Amino acid sequence: MKQLRGTPLKRFLRGLQPPSPTELAIVCQSVAYPVNVGSIFRIADALDASEVVLTGITPKPPHPTISKVGRDKDQRVPWRYVDRPEAALEDLKAKGFGIVALEVTDECQPYYATDYPQRVALVLGNEDHGVTRACLALCDAAVFVPMYGKGRSLNVHVSLAVVGYHLLHHSTYRVPEKEVGS
Repeated sequence: MKQLRGTPLKRFLRGLQPPSPTELAIVCQSVAYPVNVGSIFRIADALDASEVVLTGITPKPPHPTISKVGRDKDQRVPWRYVDRPEAALEDLKAKGFGIVALEVTDECQPYYATDYPQRVALVLGNEDHGVTRACLALCDAAVFVPMYGKGRSLNVHVSLAVVGYHLLHHSTYRVPEKEVGS
């Protein structure tokens, strides 16, 4: 086995296509730390997200930490800033997106046990306070990443990666009929 680098790596990556036609928008509702925002841009690029919507106190590009951590993906991934996160969610809903909070609530489901719409906007909340009540009121659903250890949560960008990749792959795996009941 040989690790790919340079041109062979570029050729390998060029051949990959997202496994599902899911359109993903990512909403940062007052994600405060530039390191997290940079990581979110890098993950948004990896997921081929249609846009990142920055709201509230979320730092905006150009920002040296966002660019460095995100490896300049803030220049590739479409993004916009909306002062009020509620306005961003209302706009996305009007454009046909299902709004899904990545938050633990009294009605949340594990991310893997949820049916997602074809167009989904994932709402990521503040690192300390999560998604606000006002934003949760506009969400169609809430999902969470189960924690089995003593920690209560993952970093916001790690949770995005877990749920985002699931979104791209959840509808593509089906047990072939000949294997059912075998």
